[in-house]
Amino acid sequence: MADKPEKTVLDREILERILEITRELARPLDLKTMLERVIDEGRTVLRAERGTVFLYDSETDELFSTVATGTDTFRIPADRGIVGECARTRRVVNVPDCYADPRFNRDVDRKTGYRTRCLLTVPLVGYDDSLVGVLQVLNKSGGVFTGEDEHIATALGAQCAVALQRARMLEDLVTKEKMERELAVARDIQMRVLPKEVPDLPGYDVAGWSRPADETGGDTFDTIGVAQNRLILLLGDATGHGIGPALSVTQVRSMLRVCVRLGAGLDDAFRHINDQLSDDLASNRFVTAFLGVLDSSTHRIEYHAGGQGPLLQFHGATGECEWLKASTVPMGLMAGLPVVQPPPLELAPGDIVGLMTDGIYEYENPSEEQFGESRVEKIVRQHQNEPMSRLVERIVASVEEFAEGAPQNDDMTILLARRLPG
Repeated sequence: MADKPEKTVLDREILERILEITRELARPLDLKTMLERVIDEGRTVLRAERGTVFLYDSETDELFSTVATGTDTFRIPADRGIVGECARTRRVVNVPDCYADPRFNRDVDRKTGYRTRCLLTVPLVGYDDSLVGVLQVLNKSGGVFTGEDEHIATALGAQCAVALQRARMLEDLVTKEKMERELAVARDIQMRVLPKEVPDLPGYDVAGWSRPADETGGDTFDTIGVAQNRLILLLGDATGHGIGPALSVTQVRSMLRVCVRLGAGLDDAFRHINDQLSDDLASNRFVTAFLGVLDSSTHRIEYHAGGQGPLLQFHGATGECEWLKASTVPMGLMAGLPVVQPPPLELAPGDIVGLMTDGIYEYENPSEEQFGESRVEKIVRQHQNEPMSRLVERIVASVEEFAEGAPQNDDMTILLARRLPG
């Protein structure tokens, strides 16, 4: 590695060329074009055959080449080789004879058939003193890189670093804005598929609500009228947050509606959806779901609760709350799951069935205390005679009051069904 060069007055022509390059790089260019321009200008000014820009990835602590003349793109640890030394020390590295230098890695030459005689490596440091990357040029025409070349490269690198930093920031901003627009569209689509109104079911009051924690969520609910006396109830919660889980629960809803149209029974619908999810989802992904049929003629809910619990049944006659566990494992964990229905929920006049995802029960306040089942039970008991839409609002308001401004870290979904008195 060359010692730090002494201050030298650069040739006027070189200075003018660097100023011209600075003006060119000030134009709004995309990152790829900017990288190509930096390499081309570096090769021209330093009279080099080839050049490469390695950008620094702070998350992985790696240097990666996205545009290089004559080589493929690749990544290296930021502390390895001549490039890594330049990045670590933030000093120019001038190697006049590469094959005589033990730091030089000959693998690239072996793969490409190109022979590197000499190289000059320059750190690219941004305006905020952060490492942007490294510029490396190879094989000076007619000789080796000199001390003057180091001064030229340092001056050029300072201008290129700021330009590249600006281009990366602009690209990140554009990418972020694009992602936000796409997520907004995805959220709009997801919210649109939720029921706008619940089908009428004689003798019953049913209401649902959902709010994702992020732009898109892994919760959903649905109510599907079947004939005049039955209502399909769905509450689903996919593991994780974001686009993936949102697609999973939307898939469950879509498959359920197809099953209903084809006349499939509850057991067959649960089995087919589970098997399809098992095929589609990664091994560490699943969906907890309540899938039930409310029959107003028998006043029963036949159901499967695949990992979905607790289930609340409030008994209007006694004012008691019964908490039921999931009836089987979450959907998507394994294909060919034995389907055994639990005993149906028998609904007397005034009874309420409450289906809620864990975003309600596990919402934490600043003291890391969870909202819990007992608070839900108290609200249901106090407001049992109100419309279910109003009861949903009271539960949500109570959770928000309990949270004391703590952020919503999980999706929240509620589906309530009450048998009307009389």
